[in-house]
Amino acid sequence: MDAADFSAVLSEVRRFVRDRVVPLEAEIDEKDEMPADIREAAKKMGLFGFALPEEYGGLGLSMLEEAQLMFELGYTTPSLRSMFGTNNGIAGHVLMVGGTEEQKAHWLPRIASGDVLASFALTEPEAGSDPSTLTTKAHLDGDEWVINGAKRYITNAPLADVFMVFARTDPDAPRTRGISTFLVPAGTPGLTVAPKDHKMGQFGAWTADVFFDDVRVPASALVGGEDGLNRGFGTAMGCIAHGRVHISSLCVGMAERLVDESVEYARTRRQSGKLIGSFQLVQGLIADSQTDYYAGRATVLEAARAFDAGADTKIGPSCTKYFASEMVWRVADRAVQIHGGAGYMRGVAVERFYRDARLFRIYEGTSQIQQVIIAKALLGEAARG
Repeated sequence: MDAADFSAVLSEVRRFVRDRVVPLEAEIDEKDEMPADIREAAKKMGLFGFALPEEYGGLGLSMLEEAQLMFELGYTTPSLRSMFGTNNGIAGHVLMVGGTEEQKAHWLPRIASGDVLASFALTEPEAGSDPSTLTTKAHLDGDEWVINGAKRYITNAPLADVFMVFARTDPDAPRTRGISTFLVPAGTPGLTVAPKDHKMGQFGAWTADVFFDDVRVPASALVGGEDGLNRGFGTAMGCIAHGRVHISSLCVGMAERLVDESVEYARTRRQSGKLIGSFQLVQGLIADSQTDYYAGRATVLEAARAFDAGADTKIGPSCTKYFASEMVWRVADRAVQIHGGAGYMRGVAVERFYRDARLFRIYEGTSQIQQVIIAKALLGEAARG
């Protein structure tokens, strides 16, 4: 995107986030629902397709541009980003990475516009950060695929129009080589979405279990066509690597907000007749948080540049996801400490962000999985003993 146009996009999104969404954060948290007018505004701004190619109606942002956009979106409740994050990220990228031209032409314009909400159905009760152990199965019956299994914690499942479903199509192949991806529209007979999960935080972003009981889809539903058979694991990993930089950027945006909340509170709150900002131990907490935020931002930008260049699409995303998710948790914890008792009260922004931030160390691969990925990539055979 032209630099001037991209700058205008960032400015518009910043105004939208700070003027329209931030004032609604407490309401979104309390009602566990994103207002319809915010959803429509996001559609008009092109936020459902910012990372999708221009030829399919998206904005076509690079990873570096996307990271900067996410800094702005991360400043408010993460349920805003979650509303359109899967369309741009792990779900939309399934088609970008592995779809046929026909599948891209049919689905991507509607995904980019927000007319279709897509879900990424990979995680299972016993297959989370390591999806190679998934047990959902699909077999060919005539000219139809029959899918059986269950998925867990699927983002946007209660609202989804289409699911990108990962299923084992060759039970005899090595764990990472016998998985395929299917496009399964909502409402397909045998597909059931459970009631939405009641989570610790990130209210307004809905997740739910999804069940497949002899779900039948045509052969054309296989992502990538015949060439996509048993290649789903590679597709998933490519999508997740992009998603890790994406989530890292969101963490940085939240850290900026937490620093701002901490600074404002320390500037105005009095204790023992003094502003708490005059206490050096409080100053130390703020300095540590600003330093963490600064380091996280730099790490994300470097990872995004390397991702765009194709120089690092594995270690970099894992490093930045590991660092940024742990970083924002530290910043959130300090923000609550700076607020004292007030930081433990519902209705106070830092209390809500404290709950919201906890999830970042778990999804898109836990911190422990990132450690394993990084170490194995560096150590090679030595990591296997």
